[in-house]
Amino acid sequence: MRVARLGVLAGTALAIVFAATNGANASADELVRSIGPVKPTRATPAAQTPRKPQSQTATPHSPAAAIEDRRPALNVSIPPGPLDSPRAEKIRELLANKQFDRMLPRRSDRDSIIVFYKTRDFAPQWVVDGAPSQTARAAIAYLRTVEADGLDPNDYPAPNLTNTNPDAQAEAEVRFTATLLSYARHALTGRVHFSRISPTIDYKDRFDAVDVLKELADSRDIARTLDSFEPQHNAYKALKAKLVDFRRTRADTGPTPIPSGPVLRYSKDKKGKEVLMSDPRVPALRERLGVAAQDGTNYDRTLAEAVAKFQKSKDIKSDGVLAAATVDAINGPTHETKLTAILSTMERWRWAPHELGKAHVIMNIPDYHLRVYNEGAQIWMTRVVVGKPSQATPLLTETMKFITVNPTWNVPQSIVYQELLPIYETSDPAIFDKMGLKMSKEPNGRIRVYQPPGDKNALGRIRFNFPNKFLVYQHDTPEKNYFSLERRAYSHGCQRVQDPVKYAEVMLSLGAPGRGYTQDSIRKMIGGNEEKQLDFQTQIPIHLTYQTAFVDDSGILQFRDDIYGIDAKMQAVLKSNERLVADAGIERPADPNFQPSPQHVERMQSAARTGSTPFTLFNELFR
Repeated sequence: MRVARLGVLAGTALAIVFAATNGANASADELVRSIGPVKPTRATPAAQTPRKPQSQTATPHSPAAAIEDRRPALNVSIPPGPLDSPRAEKIRELLANKQFDRMLPRRSDRDSIIVFYKTRDFAPQWVVDGAPSQTARAAIAYLRTVEADGLDPNDYPAPNLTNTNPDAQAEAEVRFTATLLSYARHALTGRVHFSRISPTIDYKDRFDAVDVLKELADSRDIARTLDSFEPQHNAYKALKAKLVDFRRTRADTGPTPIPSGPVLRYSKDKKGKEVLMSDPRVPALRERLGVAAQDGTNYDRTLAEAVAKFQKSKDIKSDGVLAAATVDAINGPTHETKLTAILSTMERWRWAPHELGKAHVIMNIPDYHLRVYNEGAQIWMTRVVVGKPSQATPLLTETMKFITVNPTWNVPQSIVYQELLPIYETSDPAIFDKMGLKMSKEPNGRIRVYQPPGDKNALGRIRFNFPNKFLVYQHDTPEKNYFSLERRAYSHGCQRVQDPVKYAEVMLSLGAPGRGYTQDSIRKMIGGNEEKQLDFQTQIPIHLTYQTAFVDDSGILQFRDDIYGIDAKMQAVLKSNERLVADAGIERPADPNFQPSPQHVERMQSAARTGSTPFTLFNELFR
């Protein structure tokens, strides 16, 4: 059903909760609390150890407050005493000066740089005998090439490392260290922090300035070390290679766009006579839609039907009327839009873990497909239905831990208050009964609203669990009709899987090998009201991605619509004053789409007090 999802639960004291019985009936939020957060590692995605959090800097350009630096302070005291060289003394003086605080707004970066130079007795790393070291020259040369990764070389300026003035040399030394830290942060976690784009994006931080500086100081090939901070998996590398080719293509290649113009429609008058509109775009429109060429420029019935068919394939109102939105869809994305898609997708790969996992799942939201990989090869694929734009599927990486057969749907507060109660109040007091929802009171007095297992259960017969802060998952569905559509953004954030039994077999072969799960054995578990939990011995990383540009299995560069407007938001940040602080995360208020309405609560409480509602469940619920 279109209301079938486990949405983002508001942190309120409302009375709908989820129950668990020995873990078998555990809801996703209880599992998150009991299992705890997943901590992935840069080397092993299934158990990723994040780099220490970076300091964040507030920005006056953002409506939300910047995330404060919660990392414990480092031992950054600067010891007195004689040093080996005047250059080292100048570096120590600079780091102890207020000028250094102004040079770097992030406290954690300042602290890390002080620690770095303390371990070297404040000896310079990048300047040797008044000139840039060989390593510094190689690093400068590399930073001039980062456009190949979709970054702007101007963001990583190299100071003058040849200045003979001792104070200027010390400042140039420290500034270049800060430049390299900035690049490493962007390569490891993104030029734009994901929190600035949407509250429904969440990734672990892999950046640690101390670790980065140690890697740079120990490097015997600085260019290779800097490049290693970028993602190294095949999906990123393939897109990076296509970026080079795409930048060489001319913007005017491809079919000539259909020009804008007046709205065209086919109709008949009251007597049934055709009313034909004439337009010079008609011949080109016939050619683009594969309609047989005819003399004249009339927008006739055949062409209107072809337009309607195209509109249906693109999830546009299929009325056969040629308006601006249909013209844009026929023309497809512009060269600039395609370039934006490539750059934005590469940036989002920097947000995600750079090691995807030996076995892993990648779901591409705007492509509406889920793919399973093992040992670098795709082993299975299926169609999915994803969240509609108003209730977007989140971008995240977590691990699948178990599968539930015959799941119970514990109704989220957001769905009860935002969708079901308005229907109940305005048009259908029997909506809860029709959906087969039940209510039970827990020993602590709280209320649980749920839909028992069954063929009409909103989750279908199988649920795939990867506990996450958004409380979304993948599941079966009784509504199979959506899978035949080209555009499949209709859910409330969870992802509906077209072939859940096969998906379960594939995932269990990876997560619980040797247990002999097959499609037949899984089907035999289906039925009745008993939940069955199938645990994984090896947890499998699940990557919910947003690739508006990607390279398919045939090596062809593919583009998809920016259905959530994420590409546009990312580019808007980079073109605004916010660019200066775009790599600093911000705190966001809870998404209002998922907050129970106080008006609904009050009306239901009032109705329950006065006895004006006949619905027993909610009389009981709000007494």
